[in-house]
Amino acid sequence: MDESLNALSNILSQIAEQPLNVALHIQHIQTASSQPGLDAELVSAMEMMTEFLAADPEHVWLPLIKQRESSLNFDSSAGVEELLALYERAESDYLSIALLQRHLQFIIDRFEKYHGNDSELKPAELGDIFSERWTREAITRISCLLWDVHRDWELERLAEKTGAERDAVAERVEQLFLDRLLQPHSNNEETFQAYSTFTTNFKPPADYEKLLVAASKARSQANRSWERREAIESTLRKAPSLDNYGACIACEWRAKRIDPFTASGIYERAIADAATKQFRGEFGASEALSSFWTGYLDAMRSGEAGFAEELRIVQRAVRSVPGSGEVWARYMRLLERFEDAPEDENEEGRETVHDVFTRAFQGNILQQNPEQLIPVVLARAGYERRKIESGRADEDSLATLISILESGIEIVLQATKSGDTRLRLEKALADVYERLAQIPESACDALKAVTKRQKSSYIAWTTYTEVLIKNQKYDEARSVFSDVCLKQLDWPEAIWEAWISFENLYGGVMEVEACSEKVLRAQYFHSERRAKEAEKYAQQMPPETQAQVVLQEAVNMIDGNQSLPGLDAASLMEVDTQEQVHVKSRGVKRGLEEPTATESSKKLKPAPKPQPLKRDRENCTVFVTDLPRNATNDDLFRLFKDCGGVREVKIMPFPDILIATVEFHDRESVPAALTKDKKRISEQEVGVHLAWKSTLYVTNFPESADDSYMRNFFEKYGTILETRWPSKKFKATRRFCYVQYISPAAAQAALELHGRELEPGLPVSVFISNPERKKERTDRDADEREIYVAGLSKFTTKGDLEKIFRTYGKVKDIRLAAEGDGHAKGYAFVEYENANDAQLALAANNHELKRRRIAVTLADPRVRARHKTIAETGLTRTAEIRQRSVRIRGLPHDAQEGLLQQTLEKIASVRRVEFFGEKREAVAELENAAEAGKLLLRSEPIVYNGHTLNLSEEKTGESSAPTSKAGGMFVPRKAGSQRKAGLGFTRNLAKAEKGSGASASGSGNGDLSGDGKGQDDFRKMLMGKK
Repeated sequence: MDESLNALSNILSQIAEQPLNVALHIQHIQTASSQPGLDAELVSAMEMMTEFLAADPEHVWLPLIKQRESSLNFDSSAGVEELLALYERAESDYLSIALLQRHLQFIIDRFEKYHGNDSELKPAELGDIFSERWTREAITRISCLLWDVHRDWELERLAEKTGAERDAVAERVEQLFLDRLLQPHSNNEETFQAYSTFTTNFKPPADYEKLLVAASKARSQANRSWERREAIESTLRKAPSLDNYGACIACEWRAKRIDPFTASGIYERAIADAATKQFRGEFGASEALSSFWTGYLDAMRSGEAGFAEELRIVQRAVRSVPGSGEVWARYMRLLERFEDAPEDENEEGRETVHDVFTRAFQGNILQQNPEQLIPVVLARAGYERRKIESGRADEDSLATLISILESGIEIVLQATKSGDTRLRLEKALADVYERLAQIPESACDALKAVTKRQKSSYIAWTTYTEVLIKNQKYDEARSVFSDVCLKQLDWPEAIWEAWISFENLYGGVMEVEACSEKVLRAQYFHSERRAKEAEKYAQQMPPETQAQVVLQEAVNMIDGNQSLPGLDAASLMEVDTQEQVHVKSRGVKRGLEEPTATESSKKLKPAPKPQPLKRDRENCTVFVTDLPRNATNDDLFRLFKDCGGVREVKIMPFPDILIATVEFHDRESVPAALTKDKKRISEQEVGVHLAWKSTLYVTNFPESADDSYMRNFFEKYGTILETRWPSKKFKATRRFCYVQYISPAAAQAALELHGRELEPGLPVSVFISNPERKKERTDRDADEREIYVAGLSKFTTKGDLEKIFRTYGKVKDIRLAAEGDGHAKGYAFVEYENANDAQLALAANNHELKRRRIAVTLADPRVRARHKTIAETGLTRTAEIRQRSVRIRGLPHDAQEGLLQQTLEKIASVRRVEFFGEKREAVAELENAAEAGKLLLRSEPIVYNGHTLNLSEEKTGESSAPTSKAGGMFVPRKAGSQRKAGLGFTRNLAKAEKGSGASASGSGNGDLSGDGKGQDDFRKMLMGKK
């Protein structure tokens, strides 16, 4: 209890500094609810969140309302009004069907209490509350999303009426039906049938056909709209993931015109679901919530919903996502658009642009995230600029504009040393100095300062030279080009091209020739530098890679008729002759093995050629920015089709921008892809930038750190495109991740975190990711230092094995399995100091030792333990694992095992997770069967990356091996199957089939019932014994 109270105290201290931090309020509530006896603290935490922010209905508002209902007196107007005010506040935060149903049911129940068959006398203090008129107005306000309830209530009132009053109510109900038929919805046909019934019962028979025909025509447009969305809506009902909401929203944006009513419905649902997922801590929910709000505001503006509706939505949005700069920017632009609106559309005392700008910074959230700060500053600066340009400014407006931009730049620099990598504020300030203030020198100075902060950014240097050229400072521009030409920039080719273009336009013949010469020298200089870097990386390659390079050079020399001392072509080109051995010995019984004085002089094979990197994301990827909202993968495939083979395209929505990554099969395609910069997709110009050096490799962080922790830690340096976590299925202690930004400059700026202690004595390591050094810097080979050697003669000794395997590297230990008489059992484990040496030792596979060909593979601890019997349960290892494993379905195609394990570990203790991409399924191995039960019996849905997971238990029954056609359980497959290394000969199955009906003898494996032979019989058969 004391620890919980201390934790609550610490959280409250942080909330006092950042009252608009959503994550802190969620942590406050979850901490208070995690311990019994803290009910008062929990209620206080929920009330605190509702005061500052929009709160999730499921986890905050509904529990608060239930708690308040139990203490209020509903026979007094004060009690009723307090509860109704609470409902109104809750419903203004997020749409919640459960909340609306509870609110509506409360009103109907109270109405029935005072007007039903067993009605009570309504207290006079309630006045008009719960009268028929008051109740109808209240239901109408609520029931736009619960139309069926409203209709049923109105029909009940209609059935009670007579005469003229009945006609008035019937007219109102008819209009209710007609309005509903104009709205796209899934049960439009049922609504039409209900209207038909209503017309039959309450309208003159002569009008029936005319009314139905008119209604049918009226609803045709709504039906077409629904048919267009029906498939996506069906998918959304089955799997209400954030991705599916995004697909449904994209469908609305593809229409010729945004329908405010339809768009409002889908956005409200998406926002409410994202808020719930954010409270649960699901990956990507916070970003999706911000994106949905900005899209909602854009849809209402595009659909011309009107100032009052847009204002209501944006005020809800800033309460929901106060850290979204794009939402605040839209708020200011909305006020600017309607600044001169007619008086009746303006609300008394509504905020001004200045008020909103000031309030945006009060929560101390935007200051920590430049990507959210910059849109707010640009929106305020744009407002002041447009005032100046339109002649509505006062004498202080220009100074105010410059001050806003300079202050914004300073705040960005406080958050990240290098500043904005896209130079948005700097470019705006330079434009103000140049165009409005007419001080071009100040514009040049502002951009020159950027080059000192971002010395390796080609964007900074090209922007600076552009403003110099624009102001006819040709000599200065030429000097800058000459100085920066040899600098190590992130894209020097852009500078060279800009310089050549400049000289062709403004330079004389001598300047053009000098430029060409210096660019050529720079090209040689950079080529040499890159070659040295490649050589350095080559020296750091794993030893087997270096050995293969030497071997290849030797083969090349022999192919060119050159000689190598001590090495002939025959030894280099030696091939495996095991197939001939099989043919020669087929049907011949091998004699009893005896120790020999000398071993075969056959040379050990060199290490096999290592496979190239399976994937080189860092060097084969480009970013595509400023995409139109309706951009698709096909658009990007078409744009880059002539650049090279495209491996993968990903489009990711962000609150202020739509970004895509295009990954090619090889890095040679990237230069051609960069030429697509400034091309157009759907009439909108897009940007194409390098992804090189935009990914960080991060390790040595606390074990408790998850994806949200790392994103919060790194997001202040720039927009994070994605994070990648390693799988723990082979090693549970793996603790590293990759953080990818949308620009190399952001990743470079984040390197300042290297060495920072996140916990006492735990300095985090942050490096630029380099795929060529992956084996050095990760623990991927931690389980590959040991090899498994099978097929050994029983006369094999440790010395024999050491003599062979020490040639590949330093041997740490040799474990030779032995029988009771001291003879070898036939297998051993050899452990190396270095995993690379173990890889080299695989070349010894099929080597002949004591007249036996040995099989060498990497040791797999899972395989060794697979058939071990667990004493406590009596199950084999495989069956025991299945008993505590859970199968997971419904995963996205790009699921990460590491992130999925993090999601599950919030509920139960997980050992490992394995994802099967083609099936979009995974298997999670829990610590024990009880932990597996926690997952399977959980009532709340488990959501990963917007997808609701479907869990089922793995079969736990003991699975027997498949019975062969010969009838014996352990009879080997027939000779036509694939040859296994290390056996050395093939045996006819006829003899085995003769004895397949004999009873098996137990030999170290337990007795086996049935007609199959035992393991000892199988071994004897393989050794040629009867």
